[in-house]
Amino acid sequence: MLLLAGCTTVGPDYRGAPDVAADARQQSRFKRDDASADATAPVAAQWWRALGDATLDGLVEQALGQSPTLQAAEARLRSARAAFHEQEANGRPKGSASALGAGVWQGPGTDHESSLHLYSVGFDATWEVDLFGGTRRAVESASAQAQAVQADLADAQVSLTAEVASTYVGLRAQQRRQALLRDTAAFDAQALTLVRQRRDQGVASADDVEQRAQQGEATQASLADVAADIAASLDRLALLTGQAPGALDEQLAASTAEPTTLPQAPDSVAIGDPASLLQRRPDIRAAERRLAGRNAQIGQEQAKYFPKLSLLGNIGVAGTNPGKLLRTDNLALAAVPYLSWNFLDFGRTAAAVREAEAGRDEAVANYKATVLGALQDANTSLARFGRQRQSVLHLIAQQGSTARTLDLTRQRREAGAASQIDLLDAQRRDTDARLKTLDGESALLKDFVALQKSLGLGWDLPA
Repeated sequence: MLLLAGCTTVGPDYRGAPDVAADARQQSRFKRDDASADATAPVAAQWWRALGDATLDGLVEQALGQSPTLQAAEARLRSARAAFHEQEANGRPKGSASALGAGVWQGPGTDHESSLHLYSVGFDATWEVDLFGGTRRAVESASAQAQAVQADLADAQVSLTAEVASTYVGLRAQQRRQALLRDTAAFDAQALTLVRQRRDQGVASADDVEQRAQQGEATQASLADVAADIAASLDRLALLTGQAPGALDEQLAASTAEPTTLPQAPDSVAIGDPASLLQRRPDIRAAERRLAGRNAQIGQEQAKYFPKLSLLGNIGVAGTNPGKLLRTDNLALAAVPYLSWNFLDFGRTAAAVREAEAGRDEAVANYKATVLGALQDANTSLARFGRQRQSVLHLIAQQGSTARTLDLTRQRREAGAASQIDLLDAQRRDTDARLKTLDGESALLKDFVALQKSLGLGWDLPA
């Protein structure tokens, strides 16, 4: 029986995850990469440092150390590891100790006055022999589940670093937008004053005044929206770094003396190849480990078809006097093998096996979907990042054109060939072009962040 317990394990052995997207794994480059993507350079786990912003670096490090989301994921990992150790302990013997002291006294009102004392000390041990590997399969499943939760923690780190960076980029873009809109509001106010003067002189109409007033009100509404967005971003960053709302207001406040600038996206981005992506992404690791755990659960259920063998043992001493407990003639030993077999379960075990097999099949489908989704995510992010880079170049060219037009208008104003309102309108158009370029650069940075997240970066391999 003991030899059988060491070599018999029912259920399918895990042979690894199915081969999904084999053609993509063999490719040296992604389908949607461009000239700015470097498939040969090694990827960087701390990708946010490529943006060259010390404030962002500090926020990410603070979030990794204090985020409640990560703390919850770490607690789930500790729980999963404890469950694994519990399953390991189930395969070992169990023992308990007991001690008893009792007295019975028969008093004066009875036929015979007497007393009886009994003292007993014992030790019990049981061990269920894992004849058909049910316990070993349970340990295998618990180990795989713990590894899956560890991958979940890494995936949470990937999401957290990306969200901190994206929120920070949005905050800096909103602060820069606020400064540009304030310039626009000043242009609008000056233009409205001039148009009102011209109306009083009979040169402009009331419609001209109303149009300028509406333009100014629209700018003020945009300023109010931006202020609300800034407050929301500050509070979001505080939450991500494990702090109360308002804790980062002073640290991240925009300076009125120096305009807020955005981080700069690197000219070249290391992306690796599809095969390394599928090995690196923690959500794929988690899906593969859950598949292994589900596969082990089949054998765990199949073991219930077969008998269970338990070894029971007891060592005890008993006596009517505590001083006699150590006498060898009061020693009692017992060792009993106990065999049980639940052969009449009316299909319960078969149903449990089918349920486990269905869970394994679901895990296979989830793994395939995760792999294909990861490839789609990476290729889509690459395409968006490359196209947005081109869009930013066009916006910069447009901004250069409006800047040249503004210079020409200033020259015409100095020569008396253009009015002050013409100059204000040119300044407003130049600011509008700057706002569009700002939006494009912000979108490019957020696409860069999304690309790093799609590549599964933001966590380090465990030592």
